[in-house]
Parts: sequence; structure tokens; C-alpha cells
Amino acid sequence: MTSTPSRQLAQDLGVSVVVTGTGTAVPGLGKAGDLFTGKTPERPFDPESALKGREMRNKDRASRLALYATQQALGDAGLLDEAGSLRVPGARTAVVVSSNLGTLQTVCDLTDTIARETVTGLSPLGLPQTSSNVVAGWIAIRHGLRGPNLTVCNGATSGLDAMHWAHTLIRAGRCERAVVVGVEPASEHAGKLLGRPAHDVTGAVVVETADLAAARSWPARAAVAAYARRANLAAAVAAVEAAAPGPVELWLTTGQRHLPAAAVGRTLDVTALLGDCSGALGVLQCAAAAAHMDEHSTAAALAVTGGGDADEATAALLLTAA
Repeated sequence: MTSTPSRQLAQDLGVSVVVTGTGTAVPGLGKAGDLFTGKTPERPFDPESALKGREMRNKDRASRLALYATQQALGDAGLLDEAGSLRVPGARTAVVVSSNLGTLQTVCDLTDTIARETVTGLSPLGLPQTSSNVVAGWIAIRHGLRGPNLTVCNGATSGLDAMHWAHTLIRAGRCERAVVVGVEPASEHAGKLLGRPAHDVTGAVVVETADLAAARSWPARAAVAAYARRANLAAAVAAVEAAAPGPVELWLTTGQRHLPAAAVGRTLDVTALLGDCSGALGVLQCAAAAAHMDEHSTAAALAVTGGGDADEATAALLLTAA
């Protein structure tokens, strides 16, 4: 019996998954690579103007941020035509979203409305926004992406966990391509929960099989090489660092306490620049790393999330030159 493409991918343990596009929706930034420059870009993202328009109507803030970043990532991956429509079939493209607080504002607002006016005060347009998977749903609807669709809400490690699940879906043959988005919106109730102001932070990454990228002659920025989730930093880093072709040249950390003593090369702490990124952190790290690796020919980059006193685990993900 002839194997289907899905079965063939599942059987091919050597399939390579590469990053082909990145996007961000962070006030003051224009693209993922801006995290390294420290300079104000010519066209920084402005939520006041960027999150308006027909496609943004009747959507919660997290969904609007994610839609903007997804548009940037798909365009960066060469997957959109001049009209902004998907130029490849969407049936084999997955959406994986990481967000810990994305729907909190909507849920609290609806709860307040019920307390004041009972359920008769609710709008039918607002109810779908209470779903934890609403962001992934809107992305799929907007671009016609009909592959697996899921949301990871997993605390500090959530962003790298989402990258791992996108990689796993592709390796398992469930899809050929995935859009991974990490999003946390600025909202009143998120700020109350965190005990500090919440900020808009969103990153998006397009990953696909190396064969797909090669077939359309599109350059791969990096390859997803290894992932581990362990109880502590040392174990997580050791599990993925062994897969590096040589010394890790770029470390994406969350403070120097997460940097192994033996680490060499350049470091980037996204949280030092943007504050607490929660579920968006890991995806932003991968977007920044892929942009840096593409521009500077970096051989290996390692991202670390979690590992704090209040975190139950540490996640580490290794990107290598494609």
C-alpha cells in the first residue's frame, strides 16, 4: 500500500523542521531583530493604529495582537500574496498559541456584566471571546488554516512548550507547517493579577519542513534541533546542549541566574527589555534568535524559560543553523 504524505512524515524520523518567518507585535519594535539593536526602528508597532480595521472588529485584544504578528510572520515567510491572502493550501497548516492571560480581561468583564445585569446584559458577540482557544481560532479563520489548532497555557515554560508541540505535530505527520504565536495583552485585570502593569507582548514564528521551504526556494533562518522540559535549569540545558554542533553562541535567558557558568557567547534577556512576557516569552525568544542567526550566521542558539522560585519546571529549546 502506498504511504500517504502524513504517514511518510511520521515514518521519517530524520525530517527537519525549520523557521522560515518571524513577526512581532510589541510597542516600539518593528521586527524580531530589533530586540538586539537597542535602536528605535523606522516603523515601530503602534497598537493605537495597527489594531484597527475590518479584520480587527469584534475581537479581544489578545486576538488582535496575534493577528497582527501572524500577518508579519506569514509575510516574512513568503506565504502571503500582494493582497495579504495565503498563497499556499491551508489544510496542512497548524496553529499553536501560547497565552497564560490572554482571555482574562474578557472573562472578568463578562463576569462583571452578569453581576450587574444578569445574563440578559451579555452580548452574543462577546461570548466566544471567553474561550481559551479564541486566539488560535481567529488566526485559523483569518487565513484559512485548517490543520490542528490548539492553545498552550502552561505558565513560564508555555512559549517554548508551544514551539515543541508545533515541532511534534510536524514530525508526527499531522501537518506540514505551523504558525506558533505567543501573546499576552495589556489589560486592567492582568495588571491586577500580576501586581504590576501588564504590557502588550506578542511574537510569532512560522515553522515548516525543510523540504517544503526548499521546494519553494525560501531560505530557512534556523532549524528546531532539540527541546527539553525538566525540573531544574541544569537538567534542561544539558538535555538540549548535547545536540548542538559546537559551542552555543547565543543564549536567550531570563536573568543571569539562568545562565550556566560555562556559557560563552552573546546573551539576550528579553524580559530585561520588555518586562514579564509570560506565555509570549519563549516564542519571542525563538523569533529573535532566528532573526539573529539569519543575519549573523550563528551556528546555535539556546532559549531558556521558567526555573524561577515560583515555577514548576524549566524548558530549554535549541535552534541550530539550517
